[in-house]
Order: sequence, then C-alpha cells, then structure tokens
Amino acid sequence: MQSFQGGDYRRAAKQLASLLAHDPDDTILLRLCGMALVRTDAAADALPYLARAAAAAPDDAICATWHGIGLHAAGRHADAARALHVAASLAPEDPAPLIHLSRALLRQDRPRDALAAAQRAVSLAPALLDAEYAERLSALAVLQASSATVAADLLAADLAGAWLALGRICMRLDKVMDARTAFREAHGLRPELSEAECELALMEHLCGQPRAAAARLRAVLARDPGCLLGRIALASRLLLDDEAAAALAVLDAVPTPPARGPLRSRWHAERAQALIALGQDGAAVRELAKAEQEPVRELELLLTWQRLVLARRAARPEAAALADRVTLLTTIREAGTLEHRIDAHFDLADLRRTQRNPAAAFGHWHRGHALLGAAQPFSRQQHELYLEAIVRSFDADRLAKGPHAATRDPTPVFIVGLPRTGTTLLEQILSAHHAVHGAGERLAVRETLARLTGTLAAGTAMTRAAALDAATLTAASADYLADLHALAPPAACVLDKMPDNVFHLGFLATLLPGARVICCTRDLRDVGASIFQHRFIGYHPYAHDLADLGWYIAKQQKLIEHWRASLPSPMLMLDHAEWIADFDATLRRVLAFLDLPYDAACERFYEQDRRIGSASRAQVRRPINAAGVGRWRDYAGQLAPMLRELPAAGRT
Repeated sequence: MQSFQGGDYRRAAKQLASLLAHDPDDTILLRLCGMALVRTDAAADALPYLARAAAAAPDDAICATWHGIGLHAAGRHADAARALHVAASLAPEDPAPLIHLSRALLRQDRPRDALAAAQRAVSLAPALLDAEYAERLSALAVLQASSATVAADLLAADLAGAWLALGRICMRLDKVMDARTAFREAHGLRPELSEAECELALMEHLCGQPRAAAARLRAVLARDPGCLLGRIALASRLLLDDEAAAALAVLDAVPTPPARGPLRSRWHAERAQALIALGQDGAAVRELAKAEQEPVRELELLLTWQRLVLARRAARPEAAALADRVTLLTTIREAGTLEHRIDAHFDLADLRRTQRNPAAAFGHWHRGHALLGAAQPFSRQQHELYLEAIVRSFDADRLAKGPHAATRDPTPVFIVGLPRTGTTLLEQILSAHHAVHGAGERLAVRETLARLTGTLAAGTAMTRAAALDAATLTAASADYLADLHALAPPAACVLDKMPDNVFHLGFLATLLPGARVICCTRDLRDVGASIFQHRFIGYHPYAHDLADLGWYIAKQQKLIEHWRASLPSPMLMLDHAEWIADFDATLRRVLAFLDLPYDAACERFYEQDRRIGSASRAQVRRPINAAGVGRWRDYAGQLAPMLRELPAAGRT
C-alpha cells in the first residue's frame, strides 16, 4: 500500500502480484494490482485483475469504477461506459464514476451524453471536492470532445482557458503527462496566451527539457514583459542553476507586484529564495513575512523550507521542529507544487544524510524519484532497441571501411561517461589550461545528426547516419568545425561534455575523424548511488527506479566496450580513482593524450570562476578529495535492486 500511495506503481504492482499468489481472491488486492498496472500503461495486463475484482464484488462501486477506468485505458470505451454506469448506480452520491463515464462517452462520439454526466458530477462535487475543481468539472467533457464545433455549442466558454484550468487541476493531482497535454491544447488554441506558455515551460522543465523551458519563458517575457507568472517561473529556473543574482534581476524588472493575490505571494516567495541563496538573510526574512501576509496553501512547503534554512544558519532551536514540519508537508499535495515537493525530498535527504540518518535520507531520495518518474517515464525496451541500432549501424566494419569526412582537425575533444563519473571535474581541470576551452554540454552534435538524417527518432537516425557518404560528411564536418573554432579561435582543444555523445561516438568518428574521446569511469556502485542521490534537472528517466538505474549502467558499460573494440578515434579511459591516487601523474597522462604542454594552472582548477551547468558544480570548486569513495556502502541494503543489475565487475 505504501508504494501504491506513494505513486511507485511499478513496485506496487510487483508487490501486490506477490501477495495475490497467496490470496488470489482478495478483491482489494485485485483492484489495487490492476490499477497499479493501469498507472504504468499496462492496461491489457491490468484487465484480468480488475475484471476478477468486479465479478467477485458486484456491489462494490470502487471495483466497478476501477474496472471501467481500466477498460477505458485499454481502448474498450463502450465496455468502460457500461461498467461506469453500473458504478454510478451503486454510488449515486459519488462524482468519480460520472467523471470517468463522461470520458468514455466522449470516445464513443457522444458529447451531449458526456456533458450530462459531467454536469451531474458537478452537482455532487461541492461536498467532496474543492471549489475550483467543482467549477471546472463541467468543462471536462467538452475539453475532450472530438469536435470543437460541438464543444463550443455545448458550452459557451473560452476553451483555451478551460484547457489551462484542467492542466492546473492535473498538476495538483501529479498527473504530469495529462497536464502537459492540456497546456499544449491551450497554447495551440491561443498561442498569445502567456499563462499557457508559462505552464507549458514548467512542464518542459519537469520532463527534462530545461533549456527549452528557459528559452520559452524568455520568449514570453520578450513579448509580454509584464507577465508576472513568466518572471516567477524563469527566476525559479535560474535559481536551480545557482544564478540567484540573475533570478533577482528578473523578478525586480517588474516595478510593482500585484497588490493582492497568489501571484504576489509567489513573487515574494521567489525573492526570498533568491536572497537566501545570496546570503542576504535579513532581507529574506522580510520577503518571507510579505509572502505570508496573504497565505497561499501551495506555498506552505516552500516557505516552511525557507524558514528552516534560515533557522539552521542561525542555529536556532526551532530548526528541528521545522524540519519535521517540512517532512510532513511533503506528503500533502495541496501544501506545495510538484516541483516544490520534489526539491524538498532531495533537500531533506541531504539534511538527514548530514545528520547521519541514512534510512531517512534514502526514503526521501526514493520518494523524490517516484515523483520525478511520473514526468520522465523510462522504457527498457525502447532503450534496448536504440542501443541495438547503434551497435548494428556503427560496427567495426563500418567504422574501419565505410565513408568518413576528409578533415582531420584534432580540436574537438569529447568527454563522455555516466553522470557522477568525473566528467565535470575533468572539464574543470582542463579548462584551466591556457590552450583549452571548456564549452560545456553542447547541442551541436545532436543538431547536426538531426539535420543530416532528417529525423529525431534515435534508432532511425543511427541507421541513416551510417549510410551518409563521404562528401556529405566532409561538408557537414566543415560547418561543425567552423562553429566550434568560433567559440574560442586560439584554443588547441575545445571540450564538449554532453552526456548523450556516448551514443553518438560512431557517428562522430565518421564526421570528425581527428576528434579525441576521453571516457570517465568510476566504481559503478558509487556511480549508481550518487546518481540516485541527486536531483538532475535534465532528462534522466532511467534514474528514478533503482532496478532501471542498474540496468542502464550495465548497458552503458557494454556500449563502452563496443566503442573500445571498434572505434578508430583515439580514446582514453580515465578512472576517477586515478585523480585521487596521483593527481600529477594523471594530469600529465591526460595532457599527453591531448598533445598539450604542462600547465600548472590545471593544478588550481578549483579557483576558476566559470559557469558550470551540471550537478557537480559545488564539488569541482574544491580540491580533489575522496569524500564520495565507497559511499554506496552506507546504503547497500536499499541499493540492492540496483546492485543486482550491475555487471559482475561492478558488484565487487
């Protein structure tokens, strides 16, 4: 039940199926297992459980409702409507069967019946649901109608505004994908609606597209400088990148916030967050007081966390009670946005870790990833097919005998490796060299691949890329290198540490034959533990389930082995432990690989004041240390699902 209630439906389904093996006729276990499978997009597998529960308890409205939901998810809309009619008759005071009935009726092209069901739900809702939800339920059927004309006839309303409201409702229920669909519909109907575009940007951020989110928000503000929601959202994004001063500047570009209302409180709350990050605690306390003048329920978690941070800095005794209060608020949806609850879990995990409470820390990491997983689903099957396409397209024969670009420019250097293996550290060390430019995580390879292959479909792109002729590759290589040299004309080496480049090394060997590759490695157990202990802002869907994480790491190791055996490009393997054991010898080996002279500035890499966009930004501003070595042992029991998936060499 804990896994189910916490939203970890994949784990819940496995646990419930195990329980059913001992008690196969328990209707509660049957419907819970079925619904858990529905929530993991396995409706076909769910239906036998849900049907057995409904048959075993014909007078149970919940069993009938959940059976109807499962039938709808499986595309059996007429059967779903029949089951939901039964559920509505069994529980005439419950709006839930009627809400789902309206959806099933719409999929049968019966919008008037669907609207009637939704309106009946509204008449029941005030006693059971909050006011905003009740007000918007009447739009539910209309929003899903197949005909916009019919919808407009049935409900004279602003459909874009209704989609926007529905998206916000979905977000309050942690239904990220449904919310993203709703916000896209709102934006499509009214592209000029700034609120819809801001909400869509927030979805992009949650789904692992932070650059797209930031670009969208900046475009909104360029068109609509007074959009306070856009300023708040962009400031929040900047704060996640440790750019507190920039966040404050974005907020303060509005002369005066609204006199009243939730946006005013949110504006003050974001200002408080920026001031805390800048160490201006006195000013932050004043902003907090202003944010709390007009209480907003969904800000309670954020504001309580801010008070906890300030109390801990001042060593005030209420810090412990505030930490307990924050922990409680993470379990209450209404107390914080999904983003706030995710951040709070990871922040609480760090707090409990420093307090030497590994069990509590791991619990928060687990719950934070469960929430993120809803926004970033992972498919082993799809990833496996992608890897097969890479290895098949760029095998040793293709790389040795197939077409290549004619250029041999050694300037490009690609740093690859799993997160937390030292890729950011290596970039920071080398960027201190007078002849090296660290370009961060560039999108240039991905963009070049998409342009040449005409597709963003990963497997198809690999197949098409392997078939490119020498003339095409040479022309594309010249364009790529021209852009690269423009970044830092005097540099002998330009570093690109985009993690996805590990999948493109075969393509890069044909596009940039003179490029060099450094692959960072580390004890795989520490890698997995460290990934699970971090909230990455980008797209890391494999990270949210421990078994998936171990599986993904093992698959990447196999891909690296393929590249080591097949890649014609020079490739240096660099273990993180080498820096700790002998920094000077390791540095000289890396510089020799890059044909660079020794530069003592590399020894003081941590003194560089350069922007770092990865989760390792704090660590690489300190001298080399062994603080993270062997940390997985503190959580060996909890990490068991991941450890079992690692290759044998990574489990010893």
